[in-house]
Amino acid sequence: MKFFPLLALLLLINLSAFSQSSLESPNDSVEVNKLNKLGYDIRLTDAEQAIVYSERAMEMAKKINYINGIAEAYRVKGIGKYYHDQSESAIENYLDALRYFKQSNNQEGIAKVYNNIGNLYLDVDFDKSLEYLRQSQQIAEKLQIRDLLAGIYGNLGNIHQRKKNYNLALANYEKSVELFTKLNNPTGLTQILQNIGVAYFSLNKFEKAESYLLQAVKKAKENDLNNTIARSNITLASLYIAKNKFAEAKNSILEGITYSKIVKDPRLEYDYLYISYKLEHKQKNYQKALDYLQQVYTQDSIVYANNVSTKVGLREKQYRQEQKQRESELTIARQRYTQILFWASTIVALLAFGVIFLLIRNVKRSTRDNKKLTTLNEEVSRQKEDLDRINHNLEEIIDVRTKDLKIKNKKLSEYSSHLSHQIRGPIATLKGLMILEKDMLIEQEEFVEQLNKCIHNIDDKIIHINKTLNDDSIPSLVKAD
Repeated sequence: MKFFPLLALLLLINLSAFSQSSLESPNDSVEVNKLNKLGYDIRLTDAEQAIVYSERAMEMAKKINYINGIAEAYRVKGIGKYYHDQSESAIENYLDALRYFKQSNNQEGIAKVYNNIGNLYLDVDFDKSLEYLRQSQQIAEKLQIRDLLAGIYGNLGNIHQRKKNYNLALANYEKSVELFTKLNNPTGLTQILQNIGVAYFSLNKFEKAESYLLQAVKKAKENDLNNTIARSNITLASLYIAKNKFAEAKNSILEGITYSKIVKDPRLEYDYLYISYKLEHKQKNYQKALDYLQQVYTQDSIVYANNVSTKVGLREKQYRQEQKQRESELTIARQRYTQILFWASTIVALLAFGVIFLLIRNVKRSTRDNKKLTTLNEEVSRQKEDLDRINHNLEEIIDVRTKDLKIKNKKLSEYSSHLSHQIRGPIATLKGLMILEKDMLIEQEEFVEQLNKCIHNIDDKIIHINKTLNDDSIPSLVKAD
């Protein structure tokens, strides 16, 4: 009995070790997922609001220790920071998301973050971007995450377009369009239509480029995708300038600038300064063109410096986050080792307790069994004695029955012989009567009378013999006639 307190102590330790995991409430986790989805869906319309939603989701997820909710909140916040041209903050959030997704071994989440990081590096380091996109693609293909694959193909197309490999870019865009169409995803499809328009413009296929870009603008307005409208109008303005459609170019620039201010993306504002310069220069408004060019030069220096700073900053942030990730993985490994050690100790203790319990139970059972065996042996001995007595009685009964059978056999033999002797006389008389009757030497009445006497005589003899045979007091059937 002294082992029961030990078992109770082990169970209490086990319960306390997992008490934190029970903090998560299903309703709270659903609310976290809802906020993260709202932030992600609004990323192209209002990046600031996307960040607000992600921060609310993160705060709630941390309170309930909802690891996947925390990871997704970091990812959505990173996307919001990216569309606000805050690459260093974005990479920091992405790497935090990656750390939490790895902690919960959420492969789909890991693949999404790799895709986001690849998209972030697209502006500063093609090779690094391609490295992350390939990692994301490998997981997405293994898990058959079609919406993620569609986005990856789009980003791969963007890399090939920046490298001026337009045919490879279009091939990836076509795969992306096919998947987004099957998934009925208007947001992804609109972005890819814009990218295809840019690729055809780079190939000087203006008609196709205009068709795709107008489709992109139309779908973007239907789905409130302000960022996509602003980006599409940049290429449309360039296309109209190349075709000397200055009024259409001016309209595209004005519309694009309006949407650029809504999304608050300084990169788009810079792009529109450069497009405005090209428009004025093409119209030979050299003074206005010069003013725009000066602004472009100023902005270009800032953008160049920002790009260099961003590239260095991204690498530095990534290095720090990777260090943080390694430390986190080491902590997790220690925790897992401690947990494994605890469980191993618990299992060994339980097994030892079980073995001791089984040994005690077996000893008690053996004692009971021995007592039962002793009782059974005594019972068997008594039954053997009873059996011997029964066998002896049976032998006596058999002897009696054998003697009785011999007597009856003798009587039966005597009966047979006596019957033969007793019946033969009347039968002989009957045979004589029959001869007399046949020769007509006896009267009919006398014949009947004698016949009747013979029959009664036979019947009496048979009755007498039966009585004698069944009467044990009469030793023999042989009697005088």
